[in-house]
Amino acid sequence: MSAIKGGEFLIRKTSPEEVFTPEEWGEEEKMIAQTCRDFLAQEVLPLVDKIDSMEDPTLMPSLLKKAGELGILSISIPTEYGGMGMDFKTSMLAAEAVGGGHSFSVAISAHTGIGTLPILYYGSEEQKQKYIPKLGSGEWLGCYCLTEPSAGSDANSGKTKAVKEGANWKLNGQKMWITNGGFANLYTVFAKIDDDKNLSAFIVQKGAEGLSLNPEEKKMGIKGSSTRQVFFNDVVVPDGNQLSDRQNGFKIALNILNVGRIKLAAATLGAAKEVVTVSVKYANERNQFGRPISKYGAIKYKIGEMAMRTYALESAVYRISQNIQDRIHGLAAEGMDKSEATLKGIEEYAAECAMMKVLGSEVLDYVTDEGVQIHGGMGYSAETIVEKAYRDSRINRIFEGTNEINRMLTVDMILKKAMNGELDLMGAAKSVQDELLSIPDFGDNDNELFGAEHKLIANFKKAVLMVAGAAAQKLMMDLPKEQEVLMNIADMAIDTYTCESILLRVHKRILANGEDGQEVYKAMVQVYLHDAADRVNKAGKEAILSFAEGDELRMMLMGVKRFTKSEPVNAKELRRLVADSVIKENKYNV
Repeated sequence: MSAIKGGEFLIRKTSPEEVFTPEEWGEEEKMIAQTCRDFLAQEVLPLVDKIDSMEDPTLMPSLLKKAGELGILSISIPTEYGGMGMDFKTSMLAAEAVGGGHSFSVAISAHTGIGTLPILYYGSEEQKQKYIPKLGSGEWLGCYCLTEPSAGSDANSGKTKAVKEGANWKLNGQKMWITNGGFANLYTVFAKIDDDKNLSAFIVQKGAEGLSLNPEEKKMGIKGSSTRQVFFNDVVVPDGNQLSDRQNGFKIALNILNVGRIKLAAATLGAAKEVVTVSVKYANERNQFGRPISKYGAIKYKIGEMAMRTYALESAVYRISQNIQDRIHGLAAEGMDKSEATLKGIEEYAAECAMMKVLGSEVLDYVTDEGVQIHGGMGYSAETIVEKAYRDSRINRIFEGTNEINRMLTVDMILKKAMNGELDLMGAAKSVQDELLSIPDFGDNDNELFGAEHKLIANFKKAVLMVAGAAAQKLMMDLPKEQEVLMNIADMAIDTYTCESILLRVHKRILANGEDGQEVYKAMVQVYLHDAADRVNKAGKEAILSFAEGDELRMMLMGVKRFTKSEPVNAKELRRLVADSVIKENKYNV
């Protein structure tokens, strides 16, 4: 069977054997992840208050350099540039493993991602040889200068200018919200040359004349992460420090953001696991009315839900990570350069990367919010980890493109694939329309393992296709302006992908191990899909009611009701089953 293409999950059934699950990590990958976790536990977490105070400006760069000495900064850097040369999926596991490090996680993610990858993927061989070994070892630290006061989501509207003067370029402009800006040795800077339509990119070294910084920004969270405004006043850049071709900067920015989005999802996963563990431990220790609060149903609801959403996120993140890795390997096997293959592989699944960024940031926000609630008054105290986690989490819905932008991009990218003939979405949507006029299928799936659940996922896909197809047909060129409709469709697609991911993971687990002892995992599938059916129904109805009318409206409302009909389950008891397992182990354990 051919590898699934980006967006194709909506029109193609996936079998459990096709997905990668975290239960399949090898010993080498586990050792790398453990090295990352040990570094956090020993070097970072004991210093989180000191890091957040920013009293010592050398502390964060010194920690990053220590991480570099252990190889943590160079996991995905090829061996020819001094790195470990590990594959994409392993780099995702490393991103998860450092995700619970609060401000440090932001600094290391920025350095290894947007601070290093533009040069690794787009630099000349000379630039790679000069800069990548230093970035991989931590000798030099990197940052990425894209955002401007008037250019955020619309990054290509930046006003920073580059003018050619002899053998050099001169940069003039202002950048803001630059992570690692205060201590970076290397700045990847995006600017317009003359009156070009698109950005170009340049490599600027620390100490360049005319390069200056504002003081550190005062932020709600991630307080220990260096965030500066950067000013360029006639900064001279050698011609050899132009990165890639003229006007290729916007493409660089977009592709690096694709990487950043999926890596952010992995980081939020690591943070969510940590908050679940901290919250469960507190619930087991805190006594009220003569017993631990973990014995009470209201707290069990929270713990069960936190664990379940985290597990679903993990299932989806590593499912798409394997797809990306397979695509990278396939392109490389065809003779494509490894860097280009990596970018093309990730670009193929850009819609899924955007979906995972939204899912991860919102799961972590939910988990940290409930973590504070479980801690009660203590959760509001700056003395607790959950208070920091709560504040630190909020930026993730803004980083790497806001969640609103990512929702709209999800739908836009999938529809563009359909218009380019890469996905037969319209044919599939037409089949769903035809099905609405036929007698419903009441086939009995009870004898198959998860038969009813697989059928429900197939119906979710039909609901997405029905709404997206009708919206594209009805609104046509006005669809991009109907942002609420796009976000409704994106929410339906995200829930569908995540539900299928958790189902396939548990199905594969049971095929490998048998059904005995798998009650907690089956419970998570049942509750997650049951709750998602209501969400998909609501989002579908909202979208339909905003553009359809008359007979079409009635038919589509009937359709979304049919496609989100699920079997009744005792969600309370099933959620308690999940919670009891986590409470017993006193940590996130699923």
